[in-house]
Amino acid sequence: MGKQIKEIEDLPGIGTQAAEKLMLAGYKTVESIAIASPAELVEAAALGEATATKAIRAARDSLEMGFESADKIAERRKLIGKITTGSKDVDTMIGGGIETGSITEIYGKYASGKTQVCFQTAVTVQLPEDKGGLNGNCLWIDSENSFRPERIISIAKHYELDPDETLKKILVARSYNSDHQMMLAEKADEIVKEKGIKLIIVDSLTSQFRAEFLGRGQLSDRQQKLNKHMHALMKLAEMNNIAVLVTNQVMQNPGILFGDPTTPIGGEIVGHNSKTRMYLRKSKEDKRVAKLVDSPSLPDGEAIFKVTEHGIVDVE
Repeated sequence: MGKQIKEIEDLPGIGTQAAEKLMLAGYKTVESIAIASPAELVEAAALGEATATKAIRAARDSLEMGFESADKIAERRKLIGKITTGSKDVDTMIGGGIETGSITEIYGKYASGKTQVCFQTAVTVQLPEDKGGLNGNCLWIDSENSFRPERIISIAKHYELDPDETLKKILVARSYNSDHQMMLAEKADEIVKEKGIKLIIVDSLTSQFRAEFLGRGQLSDRQQKLNKHMHALMKLAEMNNIAVLVTNQVMQNPGILFGDPTTPIGGEIVGHNSKTRMYLRKSKEDKRVAKLVDSPSLPDGEAIFKVTEHGIVDVE
C-alpha cells in the first residue's frame, strides 16, 4: 500500500513548488484536485499533462470517488439551506428559497427586478434560520456598478436589523473586466470560510463577457471563458455548501416567432451550469412576475411579487 494521501503535497509528482502554485490558484485540498481537469492543473502550476493526470487519478482513488447509494445523497440533501426572497409565493415556487450547494440564475430585461432580488437576499441570508436566513454573510461581485448601500439599509430596517452591522456583513468587489471577474470568483474560496460567507452574488454574470467578445467570430472564445467561470462558481457552491446567485442579461431571439422571444445570454453553457433558473418580467406598477423556467425537482410555475421601498414583498 502506498502512503496515505491527506495533503496535496502527498500526491505523486507534486513537489513543494508545484503545491505552492496550486494553492495560490485555489487548489488547496485533495478534493479540489480530484474534481479538476488535467488542463486546469497544467495552466495553474505549469505541470506536465501526464503528471497532472496522475495526480488527479491518485486524488480520486484516495477519496473513493465513484458511485454511491442514493440514500447517502438524500442525507446530504438534508444539509441544503434556503434563503428567503422576501416573497412567500416565490419561495414556494422555487422549493423554499434560494438553495445552497448550487447556482441559481435570474434573468430578465432592464428593471425586471434582478438586482432587487440580490439586495434582498444579501440581507435575508443574515437572518436566523427560523426567519428564512442562514446566519451568514454575503460576497457580492459587482460587474455593473449596481450595488447601492441605501437599498441594503432600507431592507435591513424592515427586518429590524442594525443597518451598519448588515452592511459590514456584505463584502463587495467591483469587477472591471471578464478576467478580473473570473479571478474574483477563483479567489473567493479563501474568503468564504474566513468570513462566514453563505451567499455569493454575481450581478451581472455576463455583461463583461458580452462587452468584450463582440461578433460571432469571438463567440467560441467567450463561451469557453464563461464555461470556466461557471465551473469555478459551481465548485464554490458545492464544496462549501453555499448559495450562488447570478443575474443574467437577455436578448431578443429572432428565431422565436410565437410567444416571448426574450432569451438569456450565454446559451447552454449558463443554462446547464445553473440548477435553478428564474425569468423575471415587469408587470403593472411595482409588480413583477417570476417564472420558474428550469429546476431538476420542481414543476415550472409563476409567482407575482412587489418591489417596495422596504424590499420584496408578496402581493396582498
